[in-house]
Amino acid sequence: MNVATLRGRHVRAFHNLAAGAALALALILCDRASADVTDVAPGKFTIVETVHIAAAGDRVYAALIAPQRWWSSEHTFSGSAANMSLDAKAGGCWCESLPGGGSVLHMTVVYAAPGKGLHLRGSLGPFQTMAAEGAMVWSLAPKNGGTDVTMTYAVAGYLKDGFGNISHGADGVLAEQLLRLKHTVETGSPESPKENTP
Repeated sequence: MNVATLRGRHVRAFHNLAAGAALALALILCDRASADVTDVAPGKFTIVETVHIAAAGDRVYAALIAPQRWWSSEHTFSGSAANMSLDAKAGGCWCESLPGGGSVLHMTVVYAAPGKGLHLRGSLGPFQTMAAEGAMVWSLAPKNGGTDVTMTYAVAGYLKDGFGNISHGADGVLAEQLLRLKHTVETGSPESPKENTP
């Protein structure tokens, strides 16, 4: 599969998620996570996601820096999250290997504090094909014997029709990933316990 085909598949999937954003939000709310596009304008948007994970910050951080364990394969270029890796140090790469020896740079680590937080710069998914740049901040705070995890993703740049629709699609995708991280830490599987019930 060539890069143009991979890119087209990824962009279509992202746009289709905009239509399902309400469903994703309903799932998140029923699973005790909060999600919101907190700011959107023609040249920018900000997404903030928060979830409580019943585990200590060090354990949450260890899972966070292993996206191959919890990121959805549906939102990768290669079709498998197992191809992802994250080098959790300043200048480190959140990368993905592609068939045939190719690779993708998703984001670059600019701050890594074990048990406390992770900051990254870059453009996820279809934003790589746009004149857009993003900053992603993961903050971990102890609360009620567990950890509150807040992920903020701010994107700025140019998109002909603005970022209104695509920001909601991105919110749905990132909300799903945050819940998958929660489930991975709490149950050992990224899938929702409800999805595993016959």
